Amino acid sequence: MVVGNCDNYELSRKDLTLAGVEDFVEIIEACPRNTAAAIAFAAFAARAEDILFVTPSDHLIQAGEGYDHAVKRAIHLAKEGDIVTFGLKPTRPETGFGYIEAAGEEVKGFREKPNLQTAETFVKSGNFFWNSGMFCFQAGVYLKELKAFEPEVYAASLIAFESAKDGKLDFELSMRIPSISVDYAVMERTKKIKVVPSEFPWSDMGSFESIYDHFKSMGHGVDSNGNMVIGTNLHTEFLGLKNTLLIQTPDAILVLNKENAQDVKKVFERLERDKPELVE
Repeated sequence: MVVGNCDNYELSRKDLTLAGVEDFVEIIEACPRNTAAAIAFAAFAARAEDILFVTPSDHLIQAGEGYDHAVKRAIHLAKEGDIVTFGLKPTRPETGFGYIEAAGEEVKGFREKPNLQTAETFVKSGNFFWNSGMFCFQAGVYLKELKAFEPEVYAASLIAFESAKDGKLDFELSMRIPSISVDYAVMERTKKIKVVPSEFPWSDMGSFESIYDHFKSMGHGVDSNGNMVIGTNLHTEFLGLKNTLLIQTPDAILVLNKENAQDVKKVFERLERDKPELVE
């Protein structure tokens, strides 16, 4: 089952075709309304007792025994009525991820993206995990919790889903759905939450810092100061700079320090307002 945006559903179709997947359910959002609604659409399309394993499309996951064990454990807990999140054991004091404080599989709390000093404290403590943004639960359990905590999101999402034509949601009806993340809507409020502490190789490829680390691990060139060029074969020199990325596309160039990767969102928001043709 794929929940995608009207701007990218053709990409997911292409990937599924290349993967040899022909039998799938497709839900095409008319506009982004955040993850609480997106997951609700998938749950509405399933039976109440169906187990949903929710995973974002921009994650890089290495399959193996650790991954298999985590997924099987999550399915077991979901069958018992729990809402399960996956907590990845941190390998570095990452400031771009949210964290889960846990005692075994019991969730003690969710923490927002920390500063570097706080992130270092989390890693040293041993009982904090990266919030992977992946979940597992019965469709009906999720919808019941969403309806209890965010009845407006539930009701508006249901109306939009039931009015969809050929899997495509209506724009006007979609815009009536409050935009809220699944973390705020359900995960941080439900009493049914559990965490599966996990150690499989994982990376959230949603930031240039993650892309930098992945490209470097794959042998992409960096100079002696850790500077990297992406998107062009033009000879490039960096003077007085360390851990800097230069990314070139046909219509724009971005230069940033790896540690400032999270600030790219601010650039995107400004371009969306001032130069929308660059981000369409």
